[in-house]
Amino acid sequence: MNKGATILLVALLPLAACKSGKPLPILRPELPARSAEKLIERIAPDPNAHIRYYSAKASVEIKLPDGSKSFKAQIRTVRDSATWVSVVPALGIEVARVLLTPDSLKLLDKLHDQYFVGDTATAKSRFGLQPSLGLLQQALFGRPIGLDPNEKYRSDRENGQYVLTSREKRRFVRAAEDLNPGDTLAHDRDMAERRLERTLRRAEERETIVTRYWIDPDNFQVTRVQITDLARDQVADVRYDSRGDAEQGHLPTTIHITLSEPGRQASGSLELSRITFDGPLQTPFKIPEKYAPMP
Repeated sequence: MNKGATILLVALLPLAACKSGKPLPILRPELPARSAEKLIERIAPDPNAHIRYYSAKASVEIKLPDGSKSFKAQIRTVRDSATWVSVVPALGIEVARVLLTPDSLKLLDKLHDQYFVGDTATAKSRFGLQPSLGLLQQALFGRPIGLDPNEKYRSDRENGQYVLTSREKRRFVRAAEDLNPGDTLAHDRDMAERRLERTLRRAEERETIVTRYWIDPDNFQVTRVQITDLARDQVADVRYDSRGDAEQGHLPTTIHITLSEPGRQASGSLELSRITFDGPLQTPFKIPEKYAPMP
């Protein structure tokens, strides 16, 4: 397994190929309108805030420009402290180990007897993606990543779900939509190319980021989070496609993670099982003497 695939797993920033065309939005007429404030009241509290330890088995599939990778992994997480990942392919022999903290990344490549140790900024320079413990743990816990209850949002209804969108100027929201041709708001129209370019330039000046949250109207659980960085033309998309039962804290059991940016595309999915909350957890990481730093 190459180093890029390992970093992609812990960074939670893969990318999906864009769909062609825009599906017609399906608005359930029986879905009542709800204010953004009421929706935030339902999704902002963390029902699993008491859970400190998390461990799970994962089946991981990652698609990169140079090919696809499938492997098994063991994940251990201590909230706000660390996430430890052991990567094991089909033969059952560990080939990589990762330890991610709020400000550092450690990686063992057991296939090539190499290691990497550095802060997350150095990891971004080395691998092209900046790993984020907060993003990873929020995704594992099925949270509305990046939601700020003190900010203003607008409420929409789309495809039978509620959608919260950060209250940016409408042209910025439309630009975010146009960067995601597989999605659309009701009655939305694409911008002309030149206007889109002007809007992106203004967004760059303001460091504009548009966030959107899809919410299941039956249980008010977040099903999808999309973060569009208009200044850098990057889109991060996390979808919680299935969740466990009450015994598992209704945490995600299937997560699809995507990222797009100019010149790069990848996609990844995690199938999670055997989720437990027992602790304390061991996160061993020792670099063998024969290992050399990654070039």
